Amino acid sequence: MKHGKKYNESAKLIESGKLYELGEACDAAVKSATAKFDETVEIHVRLGVDSRHADQQVRGAVVLPNGTGKTVRTLVLTKGDKAKEAEAAGSDYVGAEELVAKIQNEGWLDFDVVIATPDMMGMVGRLGKVLGPRGLMPTPKAGTVTPDVAKAVAEAKAGKIEYRLDKTNIIHCPVGKVSFGKEKLEENIDTLMNAIAKAKPAAAKGQYIKSCTIATTMGPGIKVATGKYAN
Repeated sequence: MKHGKKYNESAKLIESGKLYELGEACDAAVKSATAKFDETVEIHVRLGVDSRHADQQVRGAVVLPNGTGKTVRTLVLTKGDKAKEAEAAGSDYVGAEELVAKIQNEGWLDFDVVIATPDMMGMVGRLGKVLGPRGLMPTPKAGTVTPDVAKAVAEAKAGKIEYRLDKTNIIHCPVGKVSFGKEKLEENIDTLMNAIAKAKPAAAKGQYIKSCTIATTMGPGIKVATGKYAN
């Protein structure tokens, strides 16, 4: 695969095959970012589990201490007093049947997080085919199906991210922006990695965290040592 000049210049700053300590890796990611925009830093964690088995699923949510650097648009599906609570908490969109219909009939998707109260799940279930593939379906495990809508909105706005395995047993998550600098990125990644380590399924055998790589939007991957998260 051919890469551009800037990528190749950035790649020279990264030692191929080296396992970087987390702080070093964050420093290298910041230094290797060359784009004219504020690049997102993503993490890719390969786990030694088999996501085809229900007892080896790894999924959850965590609030990153420094947020993601992204403005999060929330949609709360609820009624009555809970709708007032969601509005007071600053949710971008609040509604019930009319917003479910808008998503179903118009393909409306101008939001980043969907939160629902438990009584709405019969209606929200109809949106599975639209929201599911985009990772937007609310779930109790991620704290997005909850009677406490105000707290869920506040956490989403503060930088709560959901992590989940894909079909190749890898977790992909944004963990901040290059402009955060080394320390804030390190804090965010450490928080996420500790959450993933704690979410280890009882059925997982052998090495749990196989590998961890961080990369900026336009930059090369940097391999991170994960020994401290082994449990």
